Order: sequence, then C-alpha cells, then structure tokens
Amino acid sequence: MAVFVLDRSGRPLMPCSEKRARLLLERGRARVHKVMPFTIRMVDRKAENSEFQTLRIKLDPGSKTTGIALVRETKDKDVAVVNLFDLHHRGRQISEAHTARRAYRRLRRSKLRYRAPRFLNRGNKQRGCLAPSLQHRVDTCMAWVRRLGRLAAVSAISTELVRFDMQAIENPEIEGAQYQQGTLAGYEVREYLLEKWSRVCAYCGTKDVPLQIEHIHPKSQGGSDRISNLTLACQCCNQKKGVLPAELFLAKKPDVLKRILVQAKRPLKDAAAVNATRWALVNALKTTELAVETASGGRTKFNRSQFGIPKTHALDAACVGEVSSITNWQKPTLSIKAMGRGSYQRTRLDRYGCVRGYLTRSKSIQGFQTGDMVKAEVTKGKKIGSYTGRVAVRATGSFNIQTRNGLIQGVSHRFCAVVQRGDGYGYSLVAKTDVTGTPPQHRDFAPALYLPALKCGVSRAI
Repeated sequence: MAVFVLDRSGRPLMPCSEKRARLLLERGRARVHKVMPFTIRMVDRKAENSEFQTLRIKLDPGSKTTGIALVRETKDKDVAVVNLFDLHHRGRQISEAHTARRAYRRLRRSKLRYRAPRFLNRGNKQRGCLAPSLQHRVDTCMAWVRRLGRLAAVSAISTELVRFDMQAIENPEIEGAQYQQGTLAGYEVREYLLEKWSRVCAYCGTKDVPLQIEHIHPKSQGGSDRISNLTLACQCCNQKKGVLPAELFLAKKPDVLKRILVQAKRPLKDAAAVNATRWALVNALKTTELAVETASGGRTKFNRSQFGIPKTHALDAACVGEVSSITNWQKPTLSIKAMGRGSYQRTRLDRYGCVRGYLTRSKSIQGFQTGDMVKAEVTKGKKIGSYTGRVAVRATGSFNIQTRNGLIQGVSHRFCAVVQRGDGYGYSLVAKTDVTGTPPQHRDFAPALYLPALKCGVSRAI
C-alpha cells in the first residue's frame, strides 16, 4: 500500500511508497501522523514547493461492503491504483437495533397502560429522507471520501449509478435489437443473477465454474425473460435440463425444486438498499465541489473482464467509469469495518425488556476507551506475550483485546499502550489478490512497516 504524506502544515502531498516512507522516518525528515490509514507528516517540506498528479477516488457502492479505490490517472484514462479499501457497513446491525428498541418500547407501554398515549408525536419526516440503516451507508461513504480528501490531493470522484449508454454515443442511430448485441449486452442482468444466486449452479450447487443464464420455465413453452424466471446453471445441468420445466427435471429432488422456486421469487434486499441510496450518495458527493463521474455496473464488469482483473469490492471500484488501462492493481486491501462509537443506552435488558444490569457512566477507564487500538506487552502471568488489536475496557481495569487470532481476555491496563484512538472503525489488512482470484487472507492491522516507527512512545506519535 502507498503511504499518505502531509506537509509540515498538515496539507496533503502525493502518496509515496512504503520504502520511501521508511527512509524518511529513519532519517528524521518525517513523523508518524496516523497509523490507519498509515500517514506521515514531513518536517522540512511545504505543499507550495511540490508537484501534484491527478488523483481520483472511485466508489463501488454496496449494501454490505463498499469498494473504494484511490487511483492516479492520465489524460488518456490510464489508471494506476494507489490504494484499495473495503468499507464494511453496519446497516443490518442498525436495523436490528431499531427493531429491538421498538419491541422493548411496545412491551413497556403494554405494562404501563395508565400513561397517556404517545402516538403521532415522533415528528414529521422530511420528503426524501432515508431510514437510519440506509442513511448510515451514505454517511460512512461520505466520511471516508472526506477523510481521503484530507490525506491526498484528490481532484475528482467516480461512482456507480445507472446504465451508461456507450453505444448511443458511438452510434446515435442505434435502435431496437441492436442494443442487445453490443459489447455491454447482458452484463446488468448477469451481475444481478450472480448476486442473487450466490455464484453457484442452482441445480447441483457447483461453484467456481462458468455459469450460464437458464430459464426455470422453458422459453419454448411460454416462459418469459423476467428476472423471476431466470437462474444460473453450469453447462452440464443446462444441457441435461434442455427444454424440460424445472418441475420435471427435479422431480426426484423436491427439496432442490422448492428452494429454487422460493429463491426465484424472493427480492434481493441488498440490491434494493443500493437502489434506494444511490441518488442520495451522488447528491452528497456533489457537495464536495469535486468533479463527479457516474457509470453503470455493466461498464464496471466490462472493464474488469477486459483487463483480466479478479472480482473484489475494491478492484471493482478501480474499474468504475471510463478506463483505458489499469496497472498496479495487485496491492493489499485495507479492510475498514464500521463499529460505531458506543451507545447512549446505560442498561442491559433481558428477553422480556426488563433491566438486568447497568453500564458505567464513564466511557474512559484508566485513559482507555472501547475501540482504541492498543499494543499490550504482557511480561508476567498466564498471558505472557505481545498482543495488538482493538480493546474493550472494563471498570476493573482488566481489558479484552480483539486480535487477528482471537479474543484475549483479562489483560491489565498496565501492560497496554495506545496505538491509535478509536474513530468508530476497525481495521485489518487483506493480502493482495493474484490473477487466479485466490481467496485473500487477513493480516494484523499493523504491518511490519509501521512497527519500527511505533517503538518509541506509540501514543505520542499519533
């Protein structure tokens, strides 16, 4: 990953390589400004005396994960990847928390019937407002766009929105069936089906093989091209089924038939969430006063297939928009998980909605807060060793640390040192993806590059 660089006044410079950042730190020309994403601050350089290249932030919005790519581009749309990010949303947790709170409130009011009713007093919702779980997706994307804008000299933004009709630009007289025979034919429907059917054959469950679009009720017998009548099948199952209806083809597999028929009519909730927030995100991006480019998911897949790039959220983001070539895409990905900043709720409830315990009113214990990144050097006791991760504080001063290898419980605050204060997100590095699409593996949040810079006074370096 590239390292972000700030000048002596905190203004962004061009990112540099890990090797150059290490040399600058060793020679005393820079200081550690932030650990995640790793940022250094120069002590002998100003932005006025520096040269800048064109940097662009690219977004691939998703319901659960949004891919973010910071790229360097030329006038010919040649793109070089600088950094890759996977932003994991917590919209589902927010929705479930609101559902639980509503249930507890209704249960309490059923026990307090003597109190005056409180309906129609929740305030009027503004036109076009989003549910909290949907607004969260927009807010977290905007938070990281602004954060990257403070760490790098970004001049433009690209994001997926709707179908981008490239054929009409090339041939203004195009009409009718010619639309279905172009270079982008089938990409929108295929991408939807891949997400809906989890990229496996609906009949035999085979995965990691080429999949074909297949009609559940054959088209030759009156079947339509509606999404509810389409599924995915491997070549072997597609040939065996032929023109048979699914009921006859799966007569001896009633469980598989039932699953397919149920899933075919089930709406894609994640797609609905993205569709509900796409315009809100675009309108929010326009408030940054940067040039905003929108493109379709079909164009993204076309670019990824043309350049032979494996599918990940971050690499999909790098392929968004008009691209002539993509280089330096084999990079580690910084996985960012939205964790929240705690809760106003100061009580623990049982399954009946009654209080079973109270939480401490103070969030800070011995100078630590839940969510801080710490490094613990335990020198005695049963847990001797070095642990780095996200801390959960307790009033007793005995903390829990969530590391890459699992949860370490009962670590005294005396052995802990702050690496970075909690900002509402959890971080981990994902190894770079190769051409074959080998599943990546997560690493600890502090690579070997960062540790030498943190040996002396970690908390003072942030």
